[in-house]
Amino acid sequence: MKSGTLKQILLLTDGCSNKGEDPSAVAAIASQQGITVNVIGILDDDQSESPDGLQEVEDIALSGGGVSQIVYSENLSQTVQMVTRQAMTQTLQGFVNKELRQILGDQQSMEDLDPEKRGEIMEVVEDLGETSDLEVVVLVDTSASMRDKLQTVKEALMDLSISLNSRVGRNRFCIYSFPGKRKEIDLILDWSPKLDSISSVFPKLSSGGITPTGPAIRAAMYQFSKKNLLRSLRHEDEYGIEESGY
Repeated sequence: MKSGTLKQILLLTDGCSNKGEDPSAVAAIASQQGITVNVIGILDDDQSESPDGLQEVEDIALSGGGVSQIVYSENLSQTVQMVTRQAMTQTLQGFVNKELRQILGDQQSMEDLDPEKRGEIMEVVEDLGETSDLEVVVLVDTSASMRDKLQTVKEALMDLSISLNSRVGRNRFCIYSFPGKRKEIDLILDWSPKLDSISSVFPKLSSGGITPTGPAIRAAMYQFSKKNLLRSLRHEDEYGIEESGY
């Protein structure tokens, strides 16, 4: 059983979106295209909880088929790793349930199986979580209120890279920030198997402006298709060179 490549958007934000389309609606479109949207809401250690902000974090993840978590800045590193792994397991469980329905019919899912069989299937899910390829678009809110949290975000993403590099499957990351200066999102780090190079990039990030979360998620979705297109073009170029004998 092979799940192919797991695709995730990891959204790091601390507030309500205030421009553009509904981020939950965009997250639902991403989910339909096989992209899981996970959301981590980052609060200041002395910040009172905002009901609107918390609800939006939950709604985006629910619509995007992903995991949401509210966290205070000091606990961010551990949370980023946990949410990413939870989302992988959740995505794979959905895949396994789909496979089971094809085998057993629509009337039975993994929850309907006896505990022993369910345990065997969960072992398969855990194995797939280690061996499947993973592509993550990290989407960082750099609006004005995130100014004091960006260093913590950088450290959390470095920890995530170290953690996931222990997997058997291949990892690919890219990082975008929003709001962008001229577009919805700005490229911080292009597709890479490791996030080590962000240590030189992150200090250059500036914060400020509004929070157009919906348009940012839509722009992040495009990065997966753009990556596949570039891979396809490279393959065609290599094939053309071989055919010409050069």
